[in-house]
Amino acid sequence: MRKPNDPLRLAVLGTYLPRRCGIATFTADLCDALEAEIESGEVLALAMNDRPEGYPYPERVRFELQENAVADYRMAAEFLAISAIDAVIVQHEFGIFGGPEGAHVLRVLREVPQPVITTLHTILDEPEGDRRAVLEEVLRLSDRVVSISARGVDLLRESFDAPPGKLVHVPHGIPDVPFVDPNYYKDLFGVEGRRVILTFGLLGPGKGVEWMVRAMPAVVERHPETVYIVLGATHPHERRAHGEAYRQELRRLVRELSLQEHVIFQNRFVTSEELAQYLGAADVYVTPYLAEGQVSSGTLVYALGAGKAVVSTPYLCAKEMLADGRGRLVPFRDPGALAHEICDLFENSADRHAMRRKAYQFCRPMIWRSVGRAYLDLVRESIADRAEAPRPQTTAAFAPHSGPADELPELDLRHLRALVDDTGVLQHCIFSTPDRRHGYSTDDNARALAAIVAAWRQSRDESLASSADVCLAFLLHAFDPATRRFRGRLSYDRKWPKKPGTEYTHARALWALGAVVAEAPNEAMASMATRLFRDGLPALGDFTSPLAWAYAVIGIHRYLERFRGDADARRMRGSLAERLFDRFGEHAESDWPWCDAERVGRGSARTAHALLMAGQWIPDERMKEMALRALDWLLALQTAPEGHLSLLGTDGGLRRDGTRARFEQMPAEVQGLVEACAEAFRATGDARWKREARRCIDWFLGGNDLRVMLYNSLTGGCCDSLTSHGPNANQGTESTLAWLLSLLAVEKLG
Repeated sequence: MRKPNDPLRLAVLGTYLPRRCGIATFTADLCDALEAEIESGEVLALAMNDRPEGYPYPERVRFELQENAVADYRMAAEFLAISAIDAVIVQHEFGIFGGPEGAHVLRVLREVPQPVITTLHTILDEPEGDRRAVLEEVLRLSDRVVSISARGVDLLRESFDAPPGKLVHVPHGIPDVPFVDPNYYKDLFGVEGRRVILTFGLLGPGKGVEWMVRAMPAVVERHPETVYIVLGATHPHERRAHGEAYRQELRRLVRELSLQEHVIFQNRFVTSEELAQYLGAADVYVTPYLAEGQVSSGTLVYALGAGKAVVSTPYLCAKEMLADGRGRLVPFRDPGALAHEICDLFENSADRHAMRRKAYQFCRPMIWRSVGRAYLDLVRESIADRAEAPRPQTTAAFAPHSGPADELPELDLRHLRALVDDTGVLQHCIFSTPDRRHGYSTDDNARALAAIVAAWRQSRDESLASSADVCLAFLLHAFDPATRRFRGRLSYDRKWPKKPGTEYTHARALWALGAVVAEAPNEAMASMATRLFRDGLPALGDFTSPLAWAYAVIGIHRYLERFRGDADARRMRGSLAERLFDRFGEHAESDWPWCDAERVGRGSARTAHALLMAGQWIPDERMKEMALRALDWLLALQTAPEGHLSLLGTDGGLRRDGTRARFEQMPAEVQGLVEACAEAFRATGDARWKREARRCIDWFLGGNDLRVMLYNSLTGGCCDSLTSHGPNANQGTESTLAWLLSLLAVEKLG
């Protein structure tokens, strides 16, 4: 489970600068705000292109999608899945995605495994047809849905059956600019000594600028020094469809009304710094928009955040933002009302300045720093929710097993062979490629030795003997004669740490050596394993870890299969088993049949497995009964209501108060359950335990919380863990060996 301060890697999907649109500016600003707020990690962007050549994006943009290329959306989801992203933030606007009403984006939302937070930049009062269908699916697939306006949340609740906790209001972010006198900036634009009205944003017919132009004669009549600045390039989509027809119509209207000295068109896309200066110079800001249902307006919020007096038509966002005296509303398409309110503000300085202060103070919580923090809170909430209620995936991570449902895949050692070099088995992989930077571990070489010997027993493939020799030689090298303990990790440049390995590592080595003694491919290997086993046996007497005791008991039992008369080994098995059983006696209760008073953690099934072996072969019926009871309880704890295996997460396990970690779910825990169930079947003859072993191994094949394959039939490897948003796609040694040993254990049952 992710901890609150763990580094975050976030991806934001939308348009991106230098593409000229409001969503691109929003996406870039949000990425900056997120990156500024996370202590470590990374924020990357996926950019939507509306032209084949794309744009000269900054390095933050890691993936580009052509809006009408369906395959790009699928590839984007795959890119996100393999990029170790923790969450995806989608900027949703119908016009930037391809397909009917932007339906192509649903491919990303359906296939991406990570939590998704979607910001809706357009929310209609009563959407119909394809637009409604697309929005319904966006709501269903998103973990959180953000409306920039509070009214937008109300509209979504009224029009869609969305869970209340999924809908969130986070305001549009704004730059953190000072509250300044407009006269400070006017000389930059040659309008010193004049009253300035400003409208900015990408220009198109829906902006209603013509109505403000028609209001200007009445304003100029009372205030001849007034100038109206229309700042912003023509919207690219408008220009592609109609060229500069709308702008030319506005210019014609200016000439017709003889306003050439009072209306200035700045036909360009300005930087954030330039925009702040233009806003600073404005006495009154105007949004004469025509779309009543518009629930967001970045330009309006920017103007209010700069402390501007605002006059606007009553679209939804304006009604919300300008309430309580923060601005003035006028009817749509009413130049007389526009002129009246603007002149009144010019002529009543006290009212204008009071409005400015109210707007500026109201918007302080909307500065990008606060908005970035709000989005990070949503990310962390969504990740935590996924951990508590994992979402089954709609696509398998790897090629599924294609045989009948009751058949298991054939044993495939390709990936294990790729991990073994002339020193030992490498510890980690990046995807399926061995990662030498982390070197080797004694634990993994012990696992590999056990798996190779078990595979040899099944196949009698003589080529396996050389790999077993390599792993056995590693254990020999890991054993320190001075301390009589096994060391833990060997770097790739062949250096051991100064301190010995853990009790767990030592016991794991003896666990594997016991298996080699029992069924080695040849006598020379069995002899070497026997000597090394006996050298490491005495150290067990001082161990205090129940999990180490358990591994040692299992290993000793395997050793005694061949040398059942070894008195030292028998005494050690008896001593460790008694200690383990005493722990159950101290802590087990009717509702908590466990050997720890507070917690069930990693390797829990090994404890039951060891006690079951000891109970059979010491023999001690009390141990056997306690072991079966504990194993039955562990299986019940880790069975979902639907019947599949739902493992305890390794970051916390299960606490006595009921607190349970859901992820990371580790393949080694499944291996422990499979081998314990196989032993229970041998001990009791009850076929139920055989069925349980098979149910557990199905976890690798899709019988898990996310319904996703962890075994990769294309490589023979296994994913390292099951996280709340899908498999960890790295196929390291521990996970691959857990799969192989589980498969071998079930096949041995017949």
